[in-house]
Amino acid sequence: MSDKKKLKINIFGKDYSLLVDNEEFASQLAYYLDDIMIETKKEMPEQTNETVAVLAALNITYDLFTERNNFKEFSIQSRERIKKIQLLLSQNGLSIDQ
Repeated sequence: MSDKKKLKINIFGKDYSLLVDNEEFASQLAYYLDDIMIETKKEMPEQTNETVAVLAALNITYDLFTERNNFKEFSIQSRERIKKIQLLLSQNGLSIDQ
């Protein structure tokens, strides 16, 4: 059984109790979400809290997908560079294992 700790956090003026493995990481996530929601509310003060929460979730999802795509592109480019390096090494009678 894992050693989960109880953590109280506040997001957008509402308190929540969570069971977490890593208190510091969970706190960082809560602060990040709170900041996004506060910023969204500042930009759209006429929106309900529910709408602000959905918009914040969409913003975070957009950031996540952007980072995933960036990572995928980085991985593809890295593999291509590794193949080129391996080809150059093999053409010169060398290998990475040496």
